[in-house]
Amino acid sequence: MQPWKTLSKRTLLNLGRFLTVESHEIELPDGQIISEWPWLITPDYVIVVAVTEGGDFLCFRQTKYAVQDTSLAPVGGYLEAGEDPLVGARRELLEETGHEASEWVTLGRYIVDGNRGAGTAHLFLARGARRVAHIETDDLEDQELLSLNRARVQAALAAAEFKVLAWATAVALALLHMSD
Repeated sequence: MQPWKTLSKRTLLNLGRFLTVESHEIELPDGQIISEWPWLITPDYVIVVAVTEGGDFLCFRQTKYAVQDTSLAPVGGYLEAGEDPLVGARRELLEETGHEASEWVTLGRYIVDGNRGAGTAHLFLARGARRVAHIETDDLEDQELLSLNRARVQAALAAAEFKVLAWATAVALALLHMSD
């Protein structure tokens, strides 16, 4: 199989660091040209499934604009320009929960939308988390930090209480990794 080729790009909309929309001219492996292929550029981000020294999962109950309801959520946030994903994951865990973790497992790097781009998600499992500082988050949404046992997290995952696909994916991969 051959990859698609980008022949040209033009910016349609630039809203700063959070969203750029481009139109690409692409060539398919069979030579077919598509002149208007929409492409989204958003910041890469990290999601951290944090498990305390006592085995509880740190999650938030929070609101999100697209969800229009409350949802359970793991720790997460955008990477700074040029920031290493593990460094960003450690920073987000500390900022959002005041915790550090002794063991870090990479759960994968995933393209958000296989056809339109929209950034890359870097998923992590942080084990042995312990509180070392006060929470210093700048998140816009209301959120409540929870400490949930594994059975509660598994039930919440099965009941679709993690209402964003990337969050549910990170939690499922962490649980799968922990069952090894």
